[in-house]
Amino acid sequence: MRICIIYDCLFPYTVGGAERWYRNLAERLAQEGHDVTYLTLRQWGRGERPQLGADVSVVAVAPKFDLYTASGRRRILPPLVFGLGVLVYLLRNGRRYDVVHTCSFPYFSLLAGALLRRPAGYALVVDWHEVWSAAYWREYLGRIGGAVGHRVQRLCARVPQRAFCFSKLYARRLRSEGLRGEPIVLEGEYSGPLERPVVAEVQPLVVFAGRLIPEKRAPLAVAAFAAAARRVPGLRGELYGDGPEREAVLEAIAAHGVAESLDAPGFVHSAVIDQALGRAMCVLSTSSREGYGMIVIEAAARATPSVVVAGVDNAAVELVEDGTNGVIATAADPETIAAAIERVYDAGIAMRQSTAGWLVENAERLSLESSLRTVLASYAAPTARA
Repeated sequence: MRICIIYDCLFPYTVGGAERWYRNLAERLAQEGHDVTYLTLRQWGRGERPQLGADVSVVAVAPKFDLYTASGRRRILPPLVFGLGVLVYLLRNGRRYDVVHTCSFPYFSLLAGALLRRPAGYALVVDWHEVWSAAYWREYLGRIGGAVGHRVQRLCARVPQRAFCFSKLYARRLRSEGLRGEPIVLEGEYSGPLERPVVAEVQPLVVFAGRLIPEKRAPLAVAAFAAAARRVPGLRGELYGDGPEREAVLEAIAAHGVAESLDAPGFVHSAVIDQALGRAMCVLSTSSREGYGMIVIEAAARATPSVVVAGVDNAAVELVEDGTNGVIATAADPETIAAAIERVYDAGIAMRQSTAGWLVENAERLSLESSLRTVLASYAAPTARA
């Protein structure tokens, strides 16, 4: 089949769960013998060849942009230009493809694909990694901008498409936004080994890893660690990541007096984080908004439990069975989160053993391979092509 994948980012030039998903999808499809094109923004230097499988054709349909503002918010102009680039490309080449598979965000590229779906005759497949509530749109863009953003999202949800979500939370929300039909929930995005990990005693260490943007709430993680350090003897912390909130993190470390016990080295190589996950007593995620929660599985693959915070936009809680592979903090305040960390400490090696068991029991549904099989099967179903 001839398949066009659309996303404005490309791993490893930008790093995130969606970037890894589309890179893995494109390379796997090419390995299966499909003709794959990947449309994106240019993120590499002039004269440089993008790093993707040799059998995947990467096409930059828009120039290089800074995608984020200084505060960590997405800029408005790049999605508009990217959407226009996708529209022009599909006007010229849309009839070549059997399937156009796009991320819902940024929405203008989805609308371009939807506009040309019928005249070009391809099937439109859309991944919804997140579906924002009206309240979150207002918080993100203000009253007027948020209202416009929410209307665009609703429009995108209502165009004819085959929809995939990566959590039950966002599948429910997508239906409420007006999707015709039922979205398919893909629960597997992890491409690493899923056999039972070795269970060993570890030192009292809490690890946080993520981009330091407002929704990750890294300063809250610092405050929670400080509170937990008063409960757990000899507790140490390692906070990995960089971003617009780094200064706030360093200020919080100083304000809570934990500079001797909490390290914040900034951005590090993924191998350093992998090693830290293996040494950790638990992984701490204070994020208010997650479309999936890959860190939970990455930690469980090393028999390490996770502490996550319940919230209306946090799908990561779907991956935590409270008391088995981690603990769900019921409120986003330092003392409640600290109590969750203390529960992991008190459980000791027993929770590491149950985390390893949880991974094995759920290995099939959590694997990237299972999701890729589902996607490939959807392509093989009757398409919209004339």
